[in-house]
Amino acid sequence: MRLFRSFRDDRALMRKSAAFALVLMAEPASEDVDWLSKVATRGDVDHARWELRYLRRSIGILVAQRDTLDDRTPSEVLRALVQLMQKDPNVDPTLRDLAERQFNARLGAYRDAFTSRGHGTPALRLAQNMLAFAGGPIRGDDPVVQRGAELVADTIAAANDALRASFGVVELPEDVSPSRLAR
Repeated sequence: MRLFRSFRDDRALMRKSAAFALVLMAEPASEDVDWLSKVATRGDVDHARWELRYLRRSIGILVAQRDTLDDRTPSEVLRALVQLMQKDPNVDPTLRDLAERQFNARLGAYRDAFTSRGHGTPALRLAQNMLAFAGGPIRGDDPVVQRGAELVADTIAAANDALRASFGVVELPEDVSPSRLAR
C-alpha cells in the first residue's frame, strides 16, 4: 500500500506542477510588452515580449522554491516548465538551445536578485535585472525602474496566486515548525 500511495502522490505532484507550469507559459500582457519596448528595447517588441516571458517563468520557479514545503515541488515545476518550453510554438526549433540558455541566464540572475539582501525590495532588484537584460535604465530611483518594480511585484503576486490554485494553501500547525514537518 505504501508503494501505491507514493505512486499516487508522485502523479498528483506531476499534475499540479504541469498546471502551474502552464500558467507560467501565458503570454505577457500587450500593454506591458508595449511599455517595455518603449523604455528599454528601442522599440523591439519581440525582445520585450521574450524578456517578460522569461521574467514570468523565472518568478514562478522562484516562488515555488520559496513558498512550497515539499522540496520536490520546485524541481518538478521546473521539469514541467522545461517540457512546455521545448514545445513552445513561439520558438524556432533551431533556436531552442539558445532560448534555453537565455532562460537559464535570466533565472540565475533573478535568483540572485530575489534572494539577496541588498538594497531595495526583491521586486526592485528583479526589475533592475529585467531592464538590464532589455537594455533599459537600472538606477533604483528612475521612474522606469519604479514602474518595472510594480510590474514585477504584480508578477510575483500572480505567481503566488497560481501556485496556491495549483497546489492549495499551505497550512501549518501553529505549534510545529516547518522544519519539523519535512522529516
